[in-house]
Amino acid sequence: MAILDQLEPKRVFSWFEQLCAIPHGSRNTKQVSDWLVQFAADRGLEHYQDELNNVIIRKAAAPGYEAAAPLILQGHMDMVCERAPDCGKDMEREGLELFVEGDLVGARGTTLGGDDGIAVAMMLALLDADDIPYPPLECVFTVDEEIGMLGAVGLDVSPLRGRRMLNIDSEAEGVFTVSCAGGRVVNCVLPLRREGFLSSGAALRIEISGLIGGHSGVEIHKGRANASMLLGRVLYALKKATALRIVSVEGGLKDNAIPVRAAAQVVVGDAAAAERVCREMEQALRVEYAVTDPGVSVRMEPGVPETPMDADSTLRVLCLLQNVLNGVQAMSPDVAGLVQTSLNLGILTTSADRVEAAFCVRSSVESQKLMLTDRLQCLTEQLGGTIEISGDYPGWAFRRESPLRDLLTEVYREQYGKEPVVDAIHAGVECGLFAGKIPDLDCVSIGPDLSEIHTFRERLHVASTQRTWALVLETLKRMKA
Repeated sequence: MAILDQLEPKRVFSWFEQLCAIPHGSRNTKQVSDWLVQFAADRGLEHYQDELNNVIIRKAAAPGYEAAAPLILQGHMDMVCERAPDCGKDMEREGLELFVEGDLVGARGTTLGGDDGIAVAMMLALLDADDIPYPPLECVFTVDEEIGMLGAVGLDVSPLRGRRMLNIDSEAEGVFTVSCAGGRVVNCVLPLRREGFLSSGAALRIEISGLIGGHSGVEIHKGRANASMLLGRVLYALKKATALRIVSVEGGLKDNAIPVRAAAQVVVGDAAAAERVCREMEQALRVEYAVTDPGVSVRMEPGVPETPMDADSTLRVLCLLQNVLNGVQAMSPDVAGLVQTSLNLGILTTSADRVEAAFCVRSSVESQKLMLTDRLQCLTEQLGGTIEISGDYPGWAFRRESPLRDLLTEVYREQYGKEPVVDAIHAGVECGLFAGKIPDLDCVSIGPDLSEIHTFRERLHVASTQRTWALVLETLKRMKA
């Protein structure tokens, strides 16, 4: 039985629910990409699918709109897959369990993927309709946006004829995004050696949990704790209280999500001292983060005896976690309240011979993006490691003359009785990559209200979706000339 079949607009929520039944996390988009291709084939629509699984579907103009210029509609088909601590769902193989609670749509125990499933649903609703006025449509569904906009990076835009683009990947109704920061992922790699240590020592597992987390672009300015950074503080405090060797450190699942949990396997000389340190650190952190992360927890339990890192490797890992930059680094002097430059330690992993720390680096000033990369490289090299750079994407510059923005503003003003917010954001948006590939692209990003994206508390607001859909329809209707 459909869960969302009573919600309006029916055609949008119907396609959203069908999408949610298909696993579509980043790097797991083949199935949903093929579903989109089949959708187009069933309707006789011109379509393209590349080797990355990006999909372009084109539809001719509605009657009377044949002379209108094409409009590109764009969103990404992948989602961030995060689960609640007690959720056992296999998001690689299972669809989502949707629920409706008042005005909110969510998924039980997991992220919802409204970012950016709502764009997919709206585009399919338009492509499937024969009673909506619109200009020629070029719907672009990209992959792996959440892990560096990899689909947009590799997309061949030569099939696209449009020179105006409506991106549906914003999370605040009434906010027209017209500029964004550039970014990249910097992975710091430290080689390590292992050796036996203290046959009488205690093997322990230290875990940081209970954090709020969130999107490292949208919510980096909120001062929320990063579990991997807190883990580094706790481990250094342990080192000062007792002999310590690290076995492993792990934290976070996505480079662009603020980690809510991190854990370390360690061997210590004095388990009682370690327990005391964990209690003291938990108390201190609860004071520090009483507003942003009141549920922060530091827990110690018996660990599994394994061969730890040697003393030098342990110290180098501690030094990295204690001294590396994280969070907001600069605010914009031009736009009040806009984060200009930041970085987020998103993924921390350990293998047999290395520790890797992946950072999402963002800045609306290219030189500061390079500066942070250099700082990470300098620290990592001093510790005997190297860095790897991936997913680099440009910023999206503000366009002073934008007929598309003017039209959207006109429609918004009439429908809402107020002015929209025209904004620049710190998070990455694929518009920057499209603008770099398509000369003179006129582009705006919009979307309905989404709460706490990239967390299992993510919610899509129904009434906001209704109003955003109405805004899209009326804007398309006025594109006749």
